[in-house]
Amino acid sequence: MRHGKKFNHLSRTSSHRKAMLSNMACSLIQHKRINTTVAKAKALRKFVEPIITKSKLDNTHNRRLVFSSLKDKYAVAELFREVAPKVADRPGGYTRIIKLGNRLGDAADMAMIELVDFNEVYSLDEKSSKKKSTRRAGKKSKETESATTAEDSKEENKDNE
Repeated sequence: MRHGKKFNHLSRTSSHRKAMLSNMACSLIQHKRINTTVAKAKALRKFVEPIITKSKLDNTHNRRLVFSSLKDKYAVAELFREVAPKVADRPGGYTRIIKLGNRLGDAADMAMIELVDFNEVYSLDEKSSKKKSTRRAGKKSKETESATTAEDSKEENKDNE
């Protein structure tokens, strides 16, 4: 029975699983998105999100904790230098898993896991920069009303002369 077993063992030994997740996390931090199977992506999400949370506070203790998980000083440097400032105001949910279909060779479910704040397609900045347009004609603002009434009064004065 699997009572109380919280994570997927991925049919690997403990040392192999830790090394694989560490390497995948380093690749994810460096490339911002990677393609893998759905099971590995879900296991990687549980592995990498606490690491990203630790990187929000840049001090020696957190750097050592993150390095003990990743074992790659270049990935740790990039995490604290580039990724942490972008996710500083986000309260969790740093990764997104997008299912891609089945792999050709063995029909394994494939997925792309990516860092949420580094995707230009789904970024909120582009959506907020566009002016919201509505199909209905709403009330005119006070500035436009005063401008149009001033123009109307000028036209009336010309007609009266």
